[in-house]
Amino acid sequence: MTSFAVVGSGWRAEMFWRLAAALPDVECVGAVVRTPRELPVPVFTSLDELRPDFVVTAVPWAANPSVIMEAVERGLPVLAETPPAPDEAKLRALWQLTGDTGLVQVAEQYLLVPAHAARLAAVRDGLIGEPAQVQVSSTHMYHAVSLIRGYLGVGRGPVTVRATRTTAPLVDPLTRAGWTDDAEPRAATTTIATLDFGDGRSGLYDFTDNQWHNQLRFRRIVVRGSHGELQNDEIVRLAGPRTILRAPLVRRQTGYDLDLDDFDTDTIALGERVLFRNPFPGRRWNDEEIAMATMLRRMASWVRGEGPPPYPLADGAHDHLVALAIEEAADTGETVTVDVPPWS
Repeated sequence: MTSFAVVGSGWRAEMFWRLAAALPDVECVGAVVRTPRELPVPVFTSLDELRPDFVVTAVPWAANPSVIMEAVERGLPVLAETPPAPDEAKLRALWQLTGDTGLVQVAEQYLLVPAHAARLAAVRDGLIGEPAQVQVSSTHMYHAVSLIRGYLGVGRGPVTVRATRTTAPLVDPLTRAGWTDDAEPRAATTTIATLDFGDGRSGLYDFTDNQWHNQLRFRRIVVRGSHGELQNDEIVRLAGPRTILRAPLVRRQTGYDLDLDDFDTDTIALGERVLFRNPFPGRRWNDEEIAMATMLRRMASWVRGEGPPPYPLADGAHDHLVALAIEEAADTGETVTVDVPPWS
């Protein structure tokens, strides 16, 4: 059994200890909070009061670097919530102080979400040839950058960013808290950016306020390759001489109609090729829960020396550095270049 303590008590922290309770090989031994309160897990006010195998930080952006440092100073591996630091100066300072320790991972879960994991498997299997452009209109900042870099397979090199913002009326029927019951259109800002990674590889970033929850905006994922294209849950590709094939990525979901195996995700497949298989059958978790539980299990495996690092600090820092460049380019209207950072 691999143990962890979570620092924080908000909704994200709650997801970590709740998911761990359902995993047979990972245990949350408590939450570290400033002010003692009643929680479903044991409560501590300092990391000195317990000795877990690793620490999960689930705190606001501004507090994350200091909490990460506290754990590293005690020799504890860290799974840091995104982003690891709020701005470029603090990203660089955090790397300078902790980068050489190799103790810090980042809880960037988007590439582990079942739909994204299936798409990524299709791209890495070479079904559309060499990927050259990724378009993401789904999530914001570092998460979107992680998806773009992941699908392209690019490292942590320089990036040239151009961006604009527009504002238009949009009804916002849903938030994290649920239905708003407000049908009045209100101003919503859309940020669109192009990312040039060099060697013909590029990304398109497109995000509208509250797009995570607002179901009036489609999510769009496009990966353009040398031999075809992936668009959301469909692939078109050159399969042979004079042979262009078009096929859907199909999710097998149990629990419908006369299927009595309970509601659950089983697989995502392209024809006979299974691209994703749910590693937690029977839990009936949503996609976000599957991704986070996968991240927890991979972190535990890495801590035990049985698996690769799940998402190193260098990658999480680079995602956010590029995301900050998108914001700067949109704010100023100027082209922003991300030079080679110290973690490259």
